[in-house]
Amino acid sequence: MGVVVPLRETRTEPASIQNLVELTAEGMQAVNQVILDKAGSNVDLIPEIANHLISSGGKRLRPMLTLAMADLFGYRGTGHVGLAASVEFMHTATLLHDDVVDESDMRRGKLAARKLWGNQASVLVGDYLLGQAFKMMVDVGSLEALNILSSASAVIAEGEVMQLGAAQNLATDESRYMQVIEAKTAALFAAAAEVGPVVADVEGAGRKAARDYGMALGLAFQLVDDALDYGGSAADLGKDTGDDLREGKITLPVILAIKRGKPEDRAFWTRCLEERDVRDGDLATAIRIMDETDALADTVTRARDFGAQALQALDACPEGPLRDALGEAVEFCIARVS
Repeated sequence: MGVVVPLRETRTEPASIQNLVELTAEGMQAVNQVILDKAGSNVDLIPEIANHLISSGGKRLRPMLTLAMADLFGYRGTGHVGLAASVEFMHTATLLHDDVVDESDMRRGKLAARKLWGNQASVLVGDYLLGQAFKMMVDVGSLEALNILSSASAVIAEGEVMQLGAAQNLATDESRYMQVIEAKTAALFAAAAEVGPVVADVEGAGRKAARDYGMALGLAFQLVDDALDYGGSAADLGKDTGDDLREGKITLPVILAIKRGKPEDRAFWTRCLEERDVRDGDLATAIRIMDETDALADTVTRARDFGAQALQALDACPEGPLRDALGEAVEFCIARVS
């Protein structure tokens, strides 16, 4: 993934994406309007379910990446708005599908759509949003942007299937897990960032830098989420802490804890993850083992390494307030776990 360098220690105030929010505010206002328009349907259940998730919060970082990268590389049209809305619809569809696959009860502090309307409706509305996303991509008229985002959609689905195969499997190793999160999480970050310079007709080093930035940021983001599920809060995570344990997910903290832990710890992981028998107090036990093996600390360290790579990729992008704000977004993602 490139050379690892330390995160830049140049800011003393708390990490924030406020500058990125402000610099993309006009574009995001247009994106939000497109989202509301395209989530509509004559079938009442579709906007009801879509709006339940769309209106429940979330920072909408991915579409902001598309807008910021397009502006950073000098784009002056409106096509980036449609692409950014497409990115958000792809992400929303993924969340609807994920909650069904993972049997999750909560999403962004609210009952998951599947708990209110059922699994079938959640999956079908997710499919509808994906269809709307592809229509918006076509409307923008950039065949290359369509290629990037449609390819990302296929990769994300592959990642979800890979994760399904790795779930409840204590033999899953770090290499396999990194493949999973590169596909299921980082691929959309990378595509969201890359279509910015593409729609601005920028190729070569600039386009590669944008993609490398998004990929590294996505990996850092997911690894921080992995750590937060055991050592964070529901507010930071956007879902219940401990869900990964209850759902039998094999994440990097688990992989490291199993690899480094005592032989007797394996029976605990087998019961919780392979047998899906999670009892009161098991989350605390998992956290204790992870602390003893430095599994959480090392997961965060690796997230920081990827964050550093994202910052390094930005060095090849045009200087200015937008580049600075994109750098702050990296620091913000990492700081969620500090």
